[in-house]
Amino acid sequence: MPTYKAPLRDLQFVLHEVLDSESHYQSIGAEEATPDMIDAILSEAGKFCEDVLAPLNRVGDEEGCTYNDGEVTTPTGFKEAYAQWVENGWPSLSHKEEFGGQGLPESIGAAVNEFVSEANWSWGMYPGLSHGAMNTIELHGTDEQKETYLTKLVSGEWTGTMCLTEPHCGSDLGILKSKAEPNGDGSYAITGTKIFISSGEHDMAENIVHIVLARLPGAPEGTKGISLFIVPKFLPDGTRNDVKCGSIEHKMGIHGNATCVMNFDAAKGFLIGPEHQGLKCMFTFMNFARLGTAMQGVASAELSFQGALEYAKDRLAMRSLTGPKAPEKAADPIIVHPDVRRMLLTQKAFAEGGRVMMHAASQLVDVVKYSKDEAKAKEADELLSFLTPIAKAFLTEVGTEAANHGVQVYGGHGFIAEWGMEQIVRDNRIAQLYEGTTGIQALDLLGRKVLMSQGESLKGFTKIVHKFCKANAENETLKPLVEKLAALNKEWGEITMQVGMKAMQNREEVGGAAVDYLMYSGYITLAYYWLLMAKTAQDKLDAGTDEPAFYQAKLKTATFYFDRILPRTESHKTMMLSGVDSMMALDEEHFAF
Repeated sequence: MPTYKAPLRDLQFVLHEVLDSESHYQSIGAEEATPDMIDAILSEAGKFCEDVLAPLNRVGDEEGCTYNDGEVTTPTGFKEAYAQWVENGWPSLSHKEEFGGQGLPESIGAAVNEFVSEANWSWGMYPGLSHGAMNTIELHGTDEQKETYLTKLVSGEWTGTMCLTEPHCGSDLGILKSKAEPNGDGSYAITGTKIFISSGEHDMAENIVHIVLARLPGAPEGTKGISLFIVPKFLPDGTRNDVKCGSIEHKMGIHGNATCVMNFDAAKGFLIGPEHQGLKCMFTFMNFARLGTAMQGVASAELSFQGALEYAKDRLAMRSLTGPKAPEKAADPIIVHPDVRRMLLTQKAFAEGGRVMMHAASQLVDVVKYSKDEAKAKEADELLSFLTPIAKAFLTEVGTEAANHGVQVYGGHGFIAEWGMEQIVRDNRIAQLYEGTTGIQALDLLGRKVLMSQGESLKGFTKIVHKFCKANAENETLKPLVEKLAALNKEWGEITMQVGMKAMQNREEVGGAAVDYLMYSGYITLAYYWLLMAKTAQDKLDAGTDEPAFYQAKLKTATFYFDRILPRTESHKTMMLSGVDSMMALDEEHFAF
């Protein structure tokens, strides 16, 4: 397993230099969140992740979770690490003081979450799933529900889950069957089976608060008839509720996290939010969950890059085609070979570019939650809504690509478990599936966000890119990159119009183009964030710095991204415009052979 090192300097560059965190926090009234405070928090979080969580990553993979008659035991060390996490106050970092939190903005919690995700994704899911439950109760719960549940979740004494999916419906929640019958005392009897419930049962906290979708009697069919309920493992009076883990899944990866089948047998639940408005309330935590999943893609790219880089510097194989680079050794380190450089730089480009995308999104979350300027909050919410499916799907797709490169750099050793690279591939693969598959995110982006808004959501972002390119059009160092991005930004709108016109003739065109459209959008979006980094790095170099190598690396990686990765947009454009006919031409019975 690679020795994890928290990328503290790079995160400081992103937060303080590229995204100007100090001005951001002043604009939302969080002046106490100074760079020094943030650095102190990140330093301590990095130590915890390096010293406590990272050593448990392989332990969790090898041991997995143990199921016994409804009870789940987590891998060795997980429970103790969680107790230390709670004791140090990490769960309460970005929650309101009135509920026992420390009152810091969401984006600071997101920065800490990056380190946790990189060090041990399986462990991080246990406290991570609580985040959505907390936001949902805070926004939609009653005062009594907040006092009873939110305070315990904020402290970390209890954890939370999202219980949405059922065996027959997957992501199509409109056909879920779980029922909620009134008990006559204000509570409801929840009956049904939920599957793929991450952290649904474990031994790390004294109670688990399930947020559950179910139907009330006489509810309308489809998504308009779904309500949301709080169903705790233990009721407030300490009574064991009738919700039980029926089994845990045997999975490709994330073995250290329990993926549970949860059976609700007239379990006592409490309505949260209005009747039949469960999906609307659910999206409170679903959007946060999607951003959390996007972080897994960044984390996988970062962790795999760290391991591959160290190995490439040390592993000897063949000589450079231009002559020996280490003549005193039997062969050259493989990092001298162009193809190894290609893989390493691809990992680096996705990890560092994805980092900026994620933390820019987390600042938008701050604005939505804390800004007193309604117009700015609305603008931020619309931009975040547009970027969320791109971040979730694109970053998890390229995160898997980066993890696969890590295996490839190691050669045969990458296929062997003891090196840890194949675990990153297995752990990350789920990120393209849960919280909505890549295809579902793509339909959300192209169908709901872009076409249904008649392109307005896209314009919100392309205007930002256009202004940046215009402001830097005469920057001699960045000019070649600016010109490429400006051209693609203009093409983006034109391509969208072409797809929209096709969809007016045949609605299937949306489904046929969606994933290519999302990936096309993702590469352009990442190019913008890389150009932001390049501009910041160039400004630092022009002003004089004692870290020239750090900033030069940013410029050179940006150039690599624009030269070797951004051209992928051309193939995605060709595919999305080729139409849906060839996809639908083959009769179903002819798929068999």
